[in-house]
Amino acid sequence: MSFLDLAKKRCSTRAYQPVPVSQEHIDAIVEAARVAPTAANRQPVRILQVTSEEGLASLAKAANVFDAPLAFVVCADSEKAWKRPLDGMSTVHVDASILTDHMMLAATDLGLGSVWICRFDPTVVREEFGLPETLIPVNILAVGHPAGELKSPDRHATERIPAGELVIRA
Repeated sequence: MSFLDLAKKRCSTRAYQPVPVSQEHIDAIVEAARVAPTAANRQPVRILQVTSEEGLASLAKAANVFDAPLAFVVCADSEKAWKRPLDGMSTVHVDASILTDHMMLAATDLGLGSVWICRFDPTVVREEFGLPETLIPVNILAVGHPAGELKSPDRHATERIPAGELVIRA
C-alpha cells in the first residue's frame, strides 16, 4: 500500500471490539514512535502504555477512550525539548504530535483502528499515573480492533478542503 493510500485509509475509530491488541502489534506501534523524528533529535518524548483494566479505568477519569483495549498517553519532557532561539518556542507539542501521528498510521497499517484524543485533563493523568511535573501529557491515542465498518477512503473527496484552498502559493 502506498503512503497516500495508508493516509486515506486512516480514520478516527470510536468503537472497538472487546479484544486485546497483540503484543506484536503493540511493539510495532511503539517502534514506529521510536523512529519518529524530533527537533534536534532531542527525543524528549515518553509514552505511557495503558492496557490493564485498572490503568484504563484510571485513564477514563481524565478522558473518554471509547472502551479501547489499549491507550498510549504521549508525553513530552519540557526540559529536554528543543527551543527555537529566536522566540523560545518549545517543540514539546510538535515532537509529541509527530510520534502520535507515526503511531496512528502504524496502527492503521496493522488493520487496527485508533483515535487521537486531545480532550482530556492532563492533571488527572499526571496524578493517576504519578508522572513528574516536567513530563507533559500531550496526546492520547486509543487503539483497538474496530467494531463496525470503517469510513471509506473515498470520503476525502467530499470531506476535505481542496488542495488549492489548502495551499497558499507565494
